[in-house]
Amino acid sequence: MTAKLDYEWRLREIMAARGMFNTTDLRPLLIERGITLSATQIWRLVTEKPERLSVKVLVALIDILGCPMEDLITPVVSPTGSRNRAAGQTGAVGGEPGAGRESGVGGFRPKRARITE
Repeated sequence: MTAKLDYEWRLREIMAARGMFNTTDLRPLLIERGITLSATQIWRLVTEKPERLSVKVLVALIDILGCPMEDLITPVVSPTGSRNRAAGQTGAVGGEPGAGRESGVGGFRPKRARITE
């Protein structure tokens, strides 16, 4: 079975680790660096895996988050014949599945608000 190179987009996880839980937190920081994106574009950038990404936007995100590019984009190998990625069975290139990273945002999620009347 042949392998297909893919990647994990970890922007949401890294934002959560830095205490940034809203997509709107990024907009003023991107504007400071000369990147103007609409609220919808920023939401898609955070919540979805981008297929195309400007190098300027990537560099701005790396600067804002203070992380290396390898933390933001993690290459993975997935077999082309099956949907193992959907089942969470992919492995990082050159290492074991997960490669020492937590899956999801885990303990970085904020506490749910309780509404009382």
